[in-house]
Amino acid sequence: MTGNRRWKLAFVCSEFNAEITSRMLDEALKQSRKDGADVVSVCRVPGAFDMPLFIDALLSRRDVDAVVTLGAVVKGDTDHDDVIARILASAITELSLKHRKPVSLGVSGPGMTWEQAGDRAEEYGRRAVRAAVSMAEALRELRRRKDSGSRGGR
Repeated sequence: MTGNRRWKLAFVCSEFNAEITSRMLDEALKQSRKDGADVVSVCRVPGAFDMPLFIDALLSRRDVDAVVTLGAVVKGDTDHDDVIARILASAITELSLKHRKPVSLGVSGPGMTWEQAGDRAEEYGRRAVRAAVSMAEALRELRRRKDSGSRGGR
């Protein structure tokens, strides 16, 4: 964390593949503490497909600076994992732009095996928090520069 700002994060964590996502969540909570961010809400949803509704609600809150998503979309016998991942990534992007707040994509897949997703669970949790904090900081700096520029600054 840079500066004196304590970022307010909200988490949306999929319960599907809970053996993996619970490890993602544990690691993300540790990383939040390490980065000096406050976790103001942890929402659990049945699966990755169910995340957008909660992301939208959380981004509407004044006490949320960014949302961290956590999930594991594991490859099966069909292309279902690819469809879910594509829909989720598109929805996350739209919601982030709509609310002008960062949403990190801490969802593994598509195309990952159970073993690959499990091996990367902690890494995904850490990276999702780092991305959310980094984007919140960068956005604050961009807005600060824009505001100072409108008052005759650079």
